[in-house]
Amino acid sequence: MGTAAALYGVYGTGGPPTTILESSSEPRQSTAGERIAVAPPPVSPLDVLELRRAELERDRNAPVLGNPEGDVTVVEFFDYNCPFCKKIADDMRALIENDPGVRLVYREWPIINQGSRFAARAALAARRQGKYEELHWALMARPRVTEELTLRVARSIGIDIPRLLNDMNHRSVARHIALSMDLARSLGINGTPSFVIGDKIARGIITPEELTQYVRDARAAQAGRQ
Repeated sequence: MGTAAALYGVYGTGGPPTTILESSSEPRQSTAGERIAVAPPPVSPLDVLELRRAELERDRNAPVLGNPEGDVTVVEFFDYNCPFCKKIADDMRALIENDPGVRLVYREWPIINQGSRFAARAALAARRQGKYEELHWALMARPRVTEELTLRVARSIGIDIPRLLNDMNHRSVARHIALSMDLARSLGINGTPSFVIGDKIARGIITPEELTQYVRDARAAQAGRQ
């Protein structure tokens, strides 16, 4: 499931895929006889996940859909111009409608173009008017998002445009996007969509069945720790 998702259905940042190599931290013998110190193994994405879970799941600058007090948190890294993100948007919406225990955290990660960056800032700013969710779904329904389209859609759903443009410069907007970039890098995520669900990281598009199973696994793992 995870391997297939990593191989297709992901819009990448253009960088090489992250590879985690396991190695011993013990010194080894070279062919010439001298002892060479081998660097300790790199920190794995799952180790980083445990260290930064609060930032990932409880960032006050991150939009939360579904049940804010849900027992399972699903985090999605996405871009408004990512075709794969748009393809699964209805599945994400169905998830929070059908499972009242899911809190869906969106990490705006605009990596594709200027239209993506503008839309991400606008959506985050729309939170200050209570319009994030409405604008989010409206933008995800459009095949290509530009600055002009973002403003047109925002206006059509009753968003105060002068206020929106001002709020797009709020420090919380910049902080959210900067944290998304930092979290993605530290978790070995290099494309959208990507998900963190419980103790699992899924890179690339996933089916509704896989999504449901990830949530089920996360819920079972939590129950086992109680």
